[in-house]
Amino acid sequence: MAAIEQIKGYKNIVIKIGSSLIVDETGSIRAQWLRSLVKDVSELKKNSKNVIIVTSGAIALGKNILNLKKNEKLKLDMAQGTAAVGQIELISAIKNAFSEENIKVAQLLLTIEDTERRRRYLNARNTISMLIDNGVVPIINENDTVATSEIRYGDNDRLAARVTTMASFDCLVILSDVDGIYTMPPENANAVHIPEITNITKEIQSMAKTTKNDYGSGGMITKIEAARIAMDGGANMIIASGKEQNPIKALMDGGKNSHFIAKTTPHLARKKWISGMLTPNGKIYIDDGAKAALLKGRSLLPAGIVSAEGKFERGDAIIIFDKDQNEIARGLSAYSVDDTLSIKGKNSEEIEQILGYRGRTALVHRDDLVISDTGN
Repeated sequence: MAAIEQIKGYKNIVIKIGSSLIVDETGSIRAQWLRSLVKDVSELKKNSKNVIIVTSGAIALGKNILNLKKNEKLKLDMAQGTAAVGQIELISAIKNAFSEENIKVAQLLLTIEDTERRRRYLNARNTISMLIDNGVVPIINENDTVATSEIRYGDNDRLAARVTTMASFDCLVILSDVDGIYTMPPENANAVHIPEITNITKEIQSMAKTTKNDYGSGGMITKIEAARIAMDGGANMIIASGKEQNPIKALMDGGKNSHFIAKTTPHLARKKWISGMLTPNGKIYIDDGAKAALLKGRSLLPAGIVSAEGKFERGDAIIIFDKDQNEIARGLSAYSVDDTLSIKGKNSEEIEQILGYRGRTALVHRDDLVISDTGN
């Protein structure tokens, strides 16, 4: 299926904006281009699509404000400070553009640890979910002000892919200064455009050449890496040019692009990750009523828990057993083992009174749970 047709069917879309698109040659926001993108997002939302924006540009804007040369390489502390200055400019411009379309936005600054440490991952995922449920467009950038050279992504292509899989979105659109993958640098007359990719082979990797631009730290190599992350998480990815006004509309009208197609869905990929990729840190034993509820596709509530053991924390993987010690399911716990033992057998309304804080209603939400093949 062509990208033009498939993107119209996507429900949840992450749009990644490169620095060279949102920041002009003088180091200022491309205000007219930004407004055109926001109009595209507005149209997507009118068609009941959920949107997340991942954007670069903070350091580029900060350099301009601090009168630094745009190509100047900065030491870590200087880069962090420059990002702090530019981030205000960036989010202010984005907020103002969305306000013109009466769309609410929220800012999230993430580091690699937020997407790889399960506790932070769960917090970030829940925050994004809450914003989407309330019609808010999350605006996400790497937290350059605290990220170090050892832990930072170094580009926002891979960050966008991590966000796509973390939020279980089905499509990542990377808007860039190139319109896809070519067999050789696109300025070469013999270059052939690759419209669809179903496997990231060594041949595809060899085609990835660093994109030349003034600001962006991510070239085609990082876009291929982002595609691998997205596809492993069940999401498709599109690389398209963002140079023109209304770039999403241009894409949906048939603009040239490279479409990376995953072999699974975000839902199935997440279930596979929970059931087979994570090492369980504890066990939970449930009663017959809770077992019946799980087998009907419901969440695990504290009331149905008989006991718990292990050293699991919030966000850790656990195995769920029935009273006869048969494995029923695996999932991610919303509570530590100590808190689980405190609220086992209790109604969800009692959680806050017992623990002193208002936690999740379900101990394992159905979205974070996989029924085991041995379940019966």
